[in-house]
Amino acid sequence: MSWKSEKKKFYDFIIQNNVIGFFDEPITLKSGRKSYWYINWRNIAEDVFLFDILTDFLISYVKHLNLKPDCFYGVPEGATKLGVITQYKWAISDNNLTPGKFILSMGRAKPKEHGDPKDKFFLGIPKGRVIIVEDTTTTGGSLLKTIDNLLDFNVNIIAAIGLTNRNELRDDGRTVEEAIKQKNIQYFAMSDALDLLPNLNPNETIKNHIKNYFKKYSSKEIKF
Repeated sequence: MSWKSEKKKFYDFIIQNNVIGFFDEPITLKSGRKSYWYINWRNIAEDVFLFDILTDFLISYVKHLNLKPDCFYGVPEGATKLGVITQYKWAISDNNLTPGKFILSMGRAKPKEHGDPKDKFFLGIPKGRVIIVEDTTTTGGSLLKTIDNLLDFNVNIIAAIGLTNRNELRDDGRTVEEAIKQKNIQYFAMSDALDLLPNLNPNETIKNHIKNYFKKYSSKEIKF
């Protein structure tokens, strides 16, 4: 099945499972920005049935991009499960699965203070062609930090993939895609807030707050 048809199903999956929502009063994001809308994949990540569907969507998208990874690695800690379970499903689908062929890697959000240096940031260093996965990308701080940690260990990163891109500019005026590209790595987003939000039709007050948010923090305006 083509990603074009899968993408519509993915967007429906996001909307039906309330991944995106709105607030009457703004919340402060990790980036420090105040937002009247949120993208939260936690409910999906806590449900085995839904998470199984989500990881199938991710694998379908990777195949659409014609990428050939050896390892999926989730940004700690928010996307750790996404990386581990996708990696497991990817590996067991290999008809020639043998001991040592695929690593099951996890990252540490807080570096380990003792023991072998190679265990400081990882429970199993990613090997081979690696795809980094993230749930929600805002300014890309956690994703870029993860990329730097992996590059310090000479990990071969072939792509970074976000489930949803909030499509915001960083404080330096660059998009997340541009910041990652400077490290010679491609960034791909499976969904985009600019496309998703208009499908939810919030009230006029929230719409105006969102429009102003994108005027301030994005290179593109949103249209409802």
